[in-house]
Amino acid sequence: MEFTLDITPPTVTAQEHKIRIVHGRPMFYDTQKLKAARAAFESLLSQHRPAVPLEGPVALNVDWHFATKTHKEGTYRVTRPDTDNLQKLLKDCMTRVGFWRDDAQVCREEVTKRWSRKKPGIHIKVVSLNDT
Repeated sequence: MEFTLDITPPTVTAQEHKIRIVHGRPMFYDTQKLKAARAAFESLLSQHRPAVPLEGPVALNVDWHFATKTHKEGTYRVTRPDTDNLQKLLKDCMTRVGFWRDDAQVCREEVTKRWSRKKPGIHIKVVSLNDT
C-alpha cells in the first residue's frame, strides 16, 4: 500500500516528553505539541490502514517533505529532527491505528527528508515481506 499524508510534517518527536517530580518520583508526560501531532497523525493514518493488521515482516519507506521558501525543491534536509526520531512517532501512530500488531515487525526501512516548495507532506509505502 502506498499513500501520502497531506500534512505539514511536524518537527516535534516522540522523545520530547516532559518530566515533573511527584512525591520524589519522575513522571513523564507529553507536551501539547506532541499530543496534537499524534492526534493529527492518527486521524490521517486511520484513513489508510489495512482492513486487517499486517502479519509478519514489513518494509516501510517514508519520504518526508518539509515546507521551505529558501531551499531548492527536493534537496535533502540536513537539520533536525533526526530521521530516527521522526520515524518513532510515525511508527507508534501506525501501530495504534492498526497497520500491524507491533512496530517491531518493520524489518526494512528507508527514510528520506527533503525540502519542498510545492507540496509538503509525508509519502508512505508499506510492503508485506511475507510474499518476497
